[in-house]
Amino acid sequence: MAKPRIRVGLTESTNFMCGTLPVPKYTDVENGIIATDRDSGQPLNTVTLFMMEGDRAEALKITVAKNGLPDGLKPGVFVRPVELFATPWARIFNGSLSEGVAYRAAGLELVAMPGMAAAGADKAA
Repeated sequence: MAKPRIRVGLTESTNFMCGTLPVPKYTDVENGIIATDRDSGQPLNTVTLFMMEGDRAEALKITVAKNGLPDGLKPGVFVRPVELFATPWARIFNGSLSEGVAYRAAGLELVAMPGMAAAGADKAA
């Protein structure tokens, strides 16, 4: 049975800042087996992004295939997720229910720091 995927809609005022360098996603940590994308075969990485909207921020761990990671990605740079999807999940482990949301993006695009375009326009005037 296919897992439900929900496309995450982003507004122009939603900003994402990279919080960590990409780290490999493992299917078997003990044996060092890195997870791969089913379609492309590319290794998967997890990146923590801070999603900021208005006066609130939330940390999201997003899975991205290696070929979707731009050069220059590092903590503090602003990015925009491409084709961001959320997949709700739940499992019972040792008799306790765990649940959450897994995020997956086709890629990340580097973007200018919010407000920089407006600041540049002010200096040009």
